[in-house]
Amino acid sequence: MKVVLKDLTKIFPSRDKKDKTEVVAVDNFNIEIPDGKLVGLLGPSGCGKSTALNLICGLEVPTKGKIFFGDEDVTNLPPEERGVGMVFQNYALFPHMTVEKNIMFPLENFKGDKKLTKEEMKAKALEAASLVQIEGLMARKPKEMSGGQQQRVAIARALVKRPKILLLDEPLSNLDARLRLQTREEIRRIQRETGITTIFVTHDQEEAMSISDLIVVMKSGVIHQVGKPQEVYDKPVNLFVAKFLGTPAINVFTGRIKNRRLYIGEADVMDVSDRVTDPSDERDVFVGIRPEGFVLDENGPLECRLDRVEVMGRDISVVSFHDAATEAETVCVRSIISAENQVDTSKETVRFALKPAKVHVFDAVSEEVI
Repeated sequence: MKVVLKDLTKIFPSRDKKDKTEVVAVDNFNIEIPDGKLVGLLGPSGCGKSTALNLICGLEVPTKGKIFFGDEDVTNLPPEERGVGMVFQNYALFPHMTVEKNIMFPLENFKGDKKLTKEEMKAKALEAASLVQIEGLMARKPKEMSGGQQQRVAIARALVKRPKILLLDEPLSNLDARLRLQTREEIRRIQRETGITTIFVTHDQEEAMSISDLIVVMKSGVIHQVGKPQEVYDKPVNLFVAKFLGTPAINVFTGRIKNRRLYIGEADVMDVSDRVTDPSDERDVFVGIRPEGFVLDENGPLECRLDRVEVMGRDISVVSFHDAATEAETVCVRSIISAENQVDTSKETVRFALKPAKVHVFDAVSEEVI
C-alpha cells in the first residue's frame, strides 16, 4: 500500500505559561512512500519522527495536510479503521496474558463479517508467531521471555491482522547491541516475506541505513533529504545530513574556494572546477571529508598533527588534529585507511591526499552543498 503525505503539519500549543510559542513538530511534509518498501524515518531526538508516525497511524490529528493510503484519504479515519499495525518502543504487551493471547488480542476486536472463531484466531496467531519464529513460546507470559522475544511478540501482534501498513516506533532501542543486530535483520526478513509497506522510526543512522529501502532524514520537523541510504550518504544535500550519517562521523573543516581550487587552511587540497564553474566565485565553505576519503601520502597536500594510530584488524584509524577542523581544540580528525599502510608514528605529522568523491563542500552561510 502506497502512503502519500501532502503538506502534513502538526503544531502543538505551548505548555509554558510564560512562553506561548507553539511547537511545530511536523512541518509541511510532502512525501510518497512506495508500496511494499521499508522506509526509515531518521533524525535526532525531538525532530518529529514519532509524531509523524502517530499522524499516519491516526493517534494524532494533523493541524493541516492530508494522508492517503493508496488513493484513499484516511486523514479523518480513526486508527482502528486505517488498517495499520503499530509496534511501540516499550512493547506494550499485556503481562497477565500468554504469548498466544497477546497475539490474538487484535483479532478479538473484529466485528460483523470480519469476526473470527476461536479456532481461526488461534490459527492466525500461530501463523504470525511462526513468521517471527516464536511458535514454541505460545504458552509463556512476557515476564518469562527475553527482551528480544518480547519484541517479536509485539511484531507478531501487529502482523496478525495483516495490516496495510506496518509502523515501528524505535522498536530496538531497549535491546542490547547483539539483539539489536539480530532483530533488525529479522524485521527486514519479515518485511520482505510479507511485502507490507513498513515505516521504521529510529535515531540510529546505522540501523536505518542497514535495512531501509529509502531513508527520510529529518530535523526540527522538516524533511531534509529522501533517498536510498547509500545515495544519501554519498551525496548529502547539506551539512546537517552529512554530519548525521556515517560512523565514524564525517570530518568537517573550515575552508575557502579560490580560483576553483579548494583550500583547507593554507593548503590547496583539490580542484573543484566540476562544482564551481565561475572562476570569480570565491567564498568561505565547510569541507566535509568522510573517514574513508583519506589516502596516506607523504607528499599529500593535507598535513595533520599525528596523535595516535588505532589498529582495527583490516583497517587502521589514524587520529590527528588540524587547526581548520571545526572546534579544532576538541575535535580530532579520524582517517580510516587500509591496514596494509604503514604509518610512521615517530613523526609528529601525517600527510594525506584526498578522494574527491568523499569530499563534500558546503556554503559557509547556507550550509547547502556546492
